[in-house]
Amino acid sequence: MVRETKLYDLLGVTPSASDSEIKKGYRKMALKYHPDKPTGNEEKFKQVAEAFQILSDPDKREVYD
Repeated sequence: MVRETKLYDLLGVTPSASDSEIKKGYRKMALKYHPDKPTGNEEKFKQVAEAFQILSDPDKREVYD
């Protein structure tokens, strides 16, 4: 059972998301917040990258969940 969903919310996916859905969510949010874009947000981009790093690794994801 997932108690904290902050990382999932950053990527715009549900806690039951598959690896491919997590990857898709990361790509979408990374493009949205990339610092080189006019609407970019460097801090949010770093948070999205960290969330993906944790959720894409099965061991880290299990610990987070």
